[in-house]
Amino acid sequence: MSHHWGYGKHNGPEHWHKDFPIAKGERQSPVDINTGAAKHDPSLKPLSVYYEQATSQRILNNGHSFNVEFDDSQDNAVLKGGPLDGTYRLIQFHFHWGSLDEQGSEHTVDKKKYAAELHLVHWNTKYGDFGKAVQHPDGLAVVGVFMKIGSAKPGLQKVIDALDSIKTKGKHAVFTNFDPRGLLPESLDYWTYLGSLTTPPLLECVTWIVLKEPISVSTQQMMKFRNLHFSGEGEPEELMVDNWRPTQPLKNRQIKASFK
Repeated sequence: MSHHWGYGKHNGPEHWHKDFPIAKGERQSPVDINTGAAKHDPSLKPLSVYYEQATSQRILNNGHSFNVEFDDSQDNAVLKGGPLDGTYRLIQFHFHWGSLDEQGSEHTVDKKKYAAELHLVHWNTKYGDFGKAVQHPDGLAVVGVFMKIGSAKPGLQKVIDALDSIKTKGKHAVFTNFDPRGLLPESLDYWTYLGSLTTPPLLECVTWIVLKEPISVSTQQMMKFRNLHFSGEGEPEELMVDNWRPTQPLKNRQIKASFK
């Protein structure tokens, strides 16, 4: 089994099933959100985001995206409500983006792609830690936020400014006092469905909460993402672009909307 996976021609998403057979499973992500077929569910609660005490720790280039990591040893930053039972703790956020402004998001809306997609990853505290949570169908809750080209997002600038220090795979830097609330749109209306991680091991443990309202990001901000490298220091330079998985079959699932 090859332990290297990525987004290249020979090891990209269309080959992942060879090493990760669940890639062809029943609840894979991302999916296209067909707004006509998504059903308003009046029993869905509003999403409650409690990020006031969020404690960011570091930023890391992991060779397929970069993570901003949080202290998840206690309930500093949690997600509740929406489609969720219980309390989910924020552990990290990361992004997926394109080589061009016309692509980059993982989820699509009526087949429309956005320039990028932010994923805020939370784990269900009833399982004790992230590693155990991913082994359960309700282990994770990921909030997906679409990013469209427009005016710069001020709340993103601190992240962008840190990218120069983590250009290559394996690099990390201290990254404290970051407020993830600055990355959220005004409205927390959402679509929700049961899905999976979008990177290997593709585990089917995610309740997806995809926000309807995108945030805007400037072309200049997007260009900084594309300066990162998949490759490590001293290796042939491979720009980190198009680190998104294409949409997967919805199969037997219903996408629900929190709004009419």
